[in-house]
Amino acid sequence: MSNSRFTIIGENIHTTRVLRRDGSRVEQRENGEECVVYKTPDGITSFMPIPDSFKETQVYIQGRVKHFMVAVTLGMSDSIEDRRQGESYILAEIKRQESNGSDFLDLNIDEISYKLDVQKKAIEWLVEFYSAVANTPPSIDSSSFEIIQHGIKTYQNAGLPQGAPMINSASLERVSVLDLVVENDSYVIVTAAGSESMPNGIEDRISNVSKIVDQCIERRIPLSKIYVDPLVFPISVDQNFGNHFLKAVSKIREEYGEEINITGGLSNISFGLPARRLINDTFISLSMGSGVDSAILNPVESKLERILDLDMESEPVQAATDMLLGKDEYCMKFLSEFREGKLSRI
Repeated sequence: MSNSRFTIIGENIHTTRVLRRDGSRVEQRENGEECVVYKTPDGITSFMPIPDSFKETQVYIQGRVKHFMVAVTLGMSDSIEDRRQGESYILAEIKRQESNGSDFLDLNIDEISYKLDVQKKAIEWLVEFYSAVANTPPSIDSSSFEIIQHGIKTYQNAGLPQGAPMINSASLERVSVLDLVVENDSYVIVTAAGSESMPNGIEDRISNVSKIVDQCIERRIPLSKIYVDPLVFPISVDQNFGNHFLKAVSKIREEYGEEINITGGLSNISFGLPARRLINDTFISLSMGSGVDSAILNPVESKLERILDLDMESEPVQAATDMLLGKDEYCMKFLSEFREGKLSRI
């Protein structure tokens, strides 16, 4: 999927990820055991059991399963069978994302527990397991400096088997992460977040990015190892959010040239809306046109070949484009056309 100018940061090895309990991926077996269904790398249908302890959580009661939280918990278990189940599930996702073109894989365990010692144990376990089975470098992702530091140290101790890692992420509110980047000669995602709040509009993004990139340059971090994330917010919340991101990308590319990388969680744009694949594909295409050369996404769902072949003149894509460029107030026209069945799948 990836090519020489587009870097895919696979996003799925993440404890926030959820599946619907009434969806096709969760199934009750004949013995009454509720399981997450998946395929192993060799195509065998397998079942990861959902422990009873997870059935007491609010997320589960509300009809969802945090499947990677289940997998990491099982993988850390003292039970040999539980460990096998958790490892098999995570291995299957690693290989699935690698085979679809991921250049890095994002690893995040933040929601495994609110206790720092448990989080450290989890990131250590996950990075050690990942280092033993993956082909692509990890992206160590956390809202905690200590977890990033512990994850990078664990990867170092494993011998950096997949090459230089990525750190996700640094921002003005935690500039100290950049010192870890220098110490480990890693790649880094730097975001447009301010020192105290999220950016408001285009100029806010540009100002924050300029300040954090200046911090990188002061530390002699090469532009080629910097991935700027101008931050994507859902278009369903504000019709201007698409333009805020796209115009900020254009200005960042103009300011720093081709050497720096520009990325983002591009699928965030469609949160809360129907026809998410149509919206995401259209937004990724628009983002690439503005200067994005990387994305934090699930490459199994967002296939670059399909996006590059997108017919930008087709009615569904035009409807999505109008919405993403702020021409459809409250997304009303897009939602109306969806209800009328005009937005066929692409």
